[in-house]
Amino acid sequence: MTPHALLFTIAAIGISETSYLIQKRRAGVRPVCVIGEDCAKVLESKYNSLLGIPNDVLGFLFYAAVIVLNGSLVIDGALVRPWLQVIEIFLKIVILGGMGMSLSLFYLQWRVIKAWCFWCLMSAITTFLMGFIVLITNLAIF
Repeated sequence: MTPHALLFTIAAIGISETSYLIQKRRAGVRPVCVIGEDCAKVLESKYNSLLGIPNDVLGFLFYAAVIVLNGSLVIDGALVRPWLQVIEIFLKIVILGGMGMSLSLFYLQWRVIKAWCFWCLMSAITTFLMGFIVLITNLAIF
């Protein structure tokens, strides 16, 4: 599987995770906590938003941006070709930003909230997997 296909697949998993959380939050229902029982404590904490935007929405936008940028790299069109390096750099910056956000949210769960959210940890894992793929492959443009 190519790095682009892996990034797309992992980002699609992230889209499904965040979509589930958005749907549950909007319905006013607590999500199923697969491991442990502290998901609600984390998801209902004051740290569940940044600048008034819920973290699940930010995650959804992050994964959607990865899919769009990654997809732009594999399109072989005259309009896209001159922009490939810019798109690749922007994709790397977006993934690096996602890793930073995931790391800070991981720290908050560990040291501040003192509770773990399965969905939040899954999102952090998917984000760091994408960073790992970019790191080991240097995301070669085809």
